Amino acid sequence: MTIELRHLRAFLAIAEEGNVTRAATRLHLGQPALSRTLRQLEDHLGARLVDRSTHHLELTAEGHAFRDKALAALAAVETALDPRGLRSWPLRLGHTWAALGDHTVPLLRRWDQTRPGIPLELLRIDDRTAGLTQGKVDAALLRGAVTTAGLRTEPLLSEERVVVMPAGSPLAALPRITLADLAAHPIALNTVSGTTTMDLWPPTARPVATIEVTNTDEWFIAIAAGRALGVSTSATPSNYTHPSLVYRPLADAPTVPVVLAWREGPGHPAIPDLLALARQVLADGSD
Repeated sequence: MTIELRHLRAFLAIAEEGNVTRAATRLHLGQPALSRTLRQLEDHLGARLVDRSTHHLELTAEGHAFRDKALAALAAVETALDPRGLRSWPLRLGHTWAALGDHTVPLLRRWDQTRPGIPLELLRIDDRTAGLTQGKVDAALLRGAVTTAGLRTEPLLSEERVVVMPAGSPLAALPRITLADLAAHPIALNTVSGTTTMDLWPPTARPVATIEVTNTDEWFIAIAAGRALGVSTSATPSNYTHPSLVYRPLADAPTVPVVLAWREGPGHPAIPDLLALARQVLADGSD
């Protein structure tokens, strides 16, 4: 049978609700009809997408893989059918934090000057790929290793790491910090989009405790409140200033790569222009 958008919407509603009854109510469908639609999609794909063995439904491994594809497909259709796109096709650039650091404003200014017919929309999205795999953006500025399948990446630069601490921290008196200096302190980890994990430290010299958060705002609040220290990159200080925060260089940690990423296959035709302009702005070093 032919798979339609309703099959994707049915699957995504079930994935988000974790319950067929709630998903059916959300879609204004009967439960049998929604279950039948899900089975048709699974039959077409030749794979079980949802584990029905428990009251609270869980996605299978295949279901998790298909969810991002379904989200991206629906987002692409919605973008194509948006009447505003008949006049201009915005290029959506995602980032999880700090974008291109000090080069963000020059990049946007240069784009507006040289590509006035294509709006460049900068979107911060708290997601491992800044919304790229879900189709929320056309390209993304990402930090750290990008291992998500189906993405193309091009390196832009590498950033030094810095330590972020509350102003009253005794470490603030040091001009440079080492990983060993941090071992006696709790460390705030952004588990969704951060670039720091415990693997940054040797196994025998890791920090005493961690505080896990899921977005940049929570990460800064935990540090400013004195609950933990954090490790970020050199793009952070100029983008996130606060009287309660102090930044110091981290002397003995590897740099963090920054890449421009986009999905494989057909995409926004202006992505090559964005890549070229980003490299030009970085090479010039100013606006």
